[in-house]
Amino acid sequence: MATCIRRREFIATLGGAAAWPLVARAQQPAMPVIGFLGTERLESAAARLHAFHQGLNETSYVEGRNVMIEYRWAEDRYDQLPALAAELVRLQVAVIVASAPPAALAAKAATSTLPIVFSGGIDPVKQGLVVSLNRPGGNVTGVSHFSTELEGKRLQLLHELIPNAAVIAMLVDPTFRGTESIINDVEVAAHALGLVVKVLHASNEHDFNSAIASVVQQQAGALLVASDPFFFSRRDQLVTVVAQHAVPAIYQFREFAAAGGLMSYGTDLAVAYRQVGIYAGRILKGAKPADLPVVQPTKYELVINLKTARALGLTVPDKLLALADKVIE
Repeated sequence: MATCIRRREFIATLGGAAAWPLVARAQQPAMPVIGFLGTERLESAAARLHAFHQGLNETSYVEGRNVMIEYRWAEDRYDQLPALAAELVRLQVAVIVASAPPAALAAKAATSTLPIVFSGGIDPVKQGLVVSLNRPGGNVTGVSHFSTELEGKRLQLLHELIPNAAVIAMLVDPTFRGTESIINDVEVAAHALGLVVKVLHASNEHDFNSAIASVVQQQAGALLVASDPFFFSRRDQLVTVVAQHAVPAIYQFREFAAAGGLMSYGTDLAVAYRQVGIYAGRILKGAKPADLPVVQPTKYELVINLKTARALGLTVPDKLLALADKVIE
């Protein structure tokens, strides 16, 4: 009998000891949760997520150790963003990170109180995300690389590469909120350069082939691919179709040139997403979005893929090569 009692006492003592960590954890403050709202698919966002985590780490936050992240991916279906944003709001996350303008606009529509940190190429003042760049004034701040404001410059670079092309095609996504402004800016720039612009539409992968084929039908000498999160998400497929039709094209980010595109002009997305991670970490530490100025790029980079230029039978002028920040051989 004594042996049985001592055994019970031992088990009870062991159980009590095992419960101590659970009690201690229960007494600790809850781990903060970041809601990450992405317009694209997880696979296409891997490099930017890595940069985002770097920024978080710089503010002493490591996913799974002292912060949790709830990811929601719209997979290029912008109509899903309002429901996904509302879901993150219901979870009462500490901050929402919006990976692109459509996600930021959906998050802002879903909450006026939870902090939002965005990354995007649009002018956030024009789109109503913030009151001003230096003093955002509400629950939203982030990084704007003003990619949509660079379309005129991209058109100029394309004209310098192919000066004899009097007609330029421009591929836009009609479902993207910034498209109308992009078209207006490019038409103004085209008029100044004495060029004619033909606007082509693509809102899903199935549109790529017919849209790019019409570049030749329109007798356009080159293609400007407008800034758009969907085009970036499907950059490999888009660049492949453009190459199949042997169309010289310029894109918004270096990732397009790395995938085989002829030229790109824009900011470094890794830098932008690292800053988004830093801002998210600062907000977790108590900073308010209204006090965090919208970060703007300090540099834009021109990338030229010489291998693609040779395949197209193009000679890149020395002036453009001298301007290039990176040349892919």
